[in-house]
Amino acid sequence: MQRLYEFLRRHPTGVDSFWAVFFFGFSMLNVASMSASTGLRLAAVPVTLAMTAVVALRRKWTQAMFWLALGAGLYQLALGIEAQFADAAMLVILYTVAAGDLPRWISRTALGVGLLASPLYFLRFGVDKGLSKPESVLFALFVIVPFALAWVAGDSLRTRRAYYAQLIERNERLENQREAQAKVAVAAERARIARELHDVVAHNVSVMVVQADGAAYVMDVAPEQAKEALQTISGTGRQALAEMRRLLGVLRTGEPQESEDYVPQPDVEQIEVLVEQVRAAGLPVDFEVEGAPRKLPSGVELTAYRIVQEALTNTRKHGGPEARASVRLVYFDDGLGLLVEDDGRGAAHELYEDGGADGAGHGLIGMRERIGMVGGTLDTGPRPGGGFRISALLPLKKS
Repeated sequence: MQRLYEFLRRHPTGVDSFWAVFFFGFSMLNVASMSASTGLRLAAVPVTLAMTAVVALRRKWTQAMFWLALGAGLYQLALGIEAQFADAAMLVILYTVAAGDLPRWISRTALGVGLLASPLYFLRFGVDKGLSKPESVLFALFVIVPFALAWVAGDSLRTRRAYYAQLIERNERLENQREAQAKVAVAAERARIARELHDVVAHNVSVMVVQADGAAYVMDVAPEQAKEALQTISGTGRQALAEMRRLLGVLRTGEPQESEDYVPQPDVEQIEVLVEQVRAAGLPVDFEVEGAPRKLPSGVELTAYRIVQEALTNTRKHGGPEARASVRLVYFDDGLGLLVEDDGRGAAHELYEDGGADGAGHGLIGMRERIGMVGGTLDTGPRPGGGFRISALLPLKKS
């Protein structure tokens, strides 16, 4: 049954043509049995042919078939051909016009024609049923009901189809929005992971390189100092591996995993540990905290840690051998202020402007992205008199 139903839906004109053949046969039998003269019976044949065409082609050329049916009806009235079986096609085309995707004025015109068909017919031929005048009027009005019902049924179907099409469009739009949101979320997650990897790799590998160079330089003359440098390299490597495992754990499961192999997400309290690590790597750093330290949102704490980490990494990479740095944290009532400065020679200007002409400068871009995610502000650039300056304000709540 389902296959038959699908076949009928795919071939509507063929189905209508099939029924039109039966319609034509019954109509011709009706014409042959008419009690009118031979001339009127012959004149009724074109009406039968026209109404049969209306039934067969009503869905393919709906508007044209409506005008054809209207013309056939007027032809009947003009020649005085009484109602016959073929006139049932008027109800069919009225339903089809109301249900079709046609301009509304055509649908309303069809309704008006249907409502006028019965009164015009009885005005032309009268009501010869032995009824009184009031009863004749009521009978003529009663015959209007099938035309009105045909139009109402068609218009209701058109409304349901429009509503269904609207639901489909809305579902498609929502699906497209979900796909777009998923793509945005994936891009944001990729950017976040890229920032985390950059911060972890750039900082820790930079420390390891500096310590390895120092160990190689003093290996023969100061073995103890070289041993300390190697221990620093070992500790930094373990820390980098732990942070990498944390990132990979989130990627694999979607949630941070609790294990001895995973480290917690860095926060403001670990900035002091970071500063000590950088000092041990050979960069003098002054550290100062103003205000009353307190627990901050995790996003703000991570952003603060990564900004200080990247700033000190940049100082070590670009500041030169005699550079010094300072880190200042200021707790305000509504946020956290960061100021990281150094007196080194700094990087070339093109490396921190618009991502860098040579593809470098991703650290500062990552800072801006992090700051934007928590609704803060960032100011970076050379210091008057030399060196580089990074100033950030992180609000407690994203604006």
